[in-house]
Amino acid sequence: MEQISYKLEVFEGPMDLLLHLISKHKLNIYDIPIIELVEQYIAYVKQMQDADMYVASEFLEMAARLVYIKTVSLLPVYEEAEDLKKELTGELLEYRDCQLMAGKLAQRTEGFDRFVRSPMQMDIDPTYTRLHEPTELLRAYLNVVGKKMRKLPPPIEAFKGIVATKIVSVESKIKSIFKKLGKKGEKHRFRSLFTDAQSRSDMVATFLAVLELAKTKKLYLDGEGDAMRVELLADDFENLDSQEWE
Repeated sequence: MEQISYKLEVFEGPMDLLLHLISKHKLNIYDIPIIELVEQYIAYVKQMQDADMYVASEFLEMAARLVYIKTVSLLPVYEEAEDLKKELTGELLEYRDCQLMAGKLAQRTEGFDRFVRSPMQMDIDPTYTRLHEPTELLRAYLNVVGKKMRKLPPPIEAFKGIVATKIVSVESKIKSIFKKLGKKGEKHRFRSLFTDAQSRSDMVATFLAVLELAKTKKLYLDGEGDAMRVELLADDFENLDSQEWE
């Protein structure tokens, strides 16, 4: 294999160096002989190190990548090596196309620098000269004040409605249902259980109490809609186990 004897050049990156080696040694970019390319690449990087040139980490990373591809290529089963070669070939083709396009764009802009002139000195007056109506200034002021107020925490009064809300327990509504329905076996309208509900929490607790009693077979529901009726299946509240609904 021909030894590298050309003058050391500065390349923009490992892809730039790989394209140079492929072109110099007339390698097939679509079917890269990876062993030859590894030898040429590592030889160039070694010359860079011997010449005390700065070797960027990306060049060393590519060297490790090429050595890995070479290693798996020598294995009996080398499907991975073929996939890695295809990936590298695709990257090289993409990089080459970008270089060609950059060259064409550079040709189109050739000579544009002849029309560049030095910056002109401009006198700038920092005085604010715009005039505003008083109402416009007032709106701007109120807008700024409003943004500042929105960043403040809400006042204590805003939490009064939440803190003052009475939480109704399911156990208390179970007691209430037993008092309303009276004796075992008597049927009552389902809606009558909610007639004295004073809040949303009260209604939710009543409904959960009905579900709990129905689930534990202490209450029987019959019918639907306005015709729905409820019937107690237990004797009294005192005989129930309070742990059942906790």
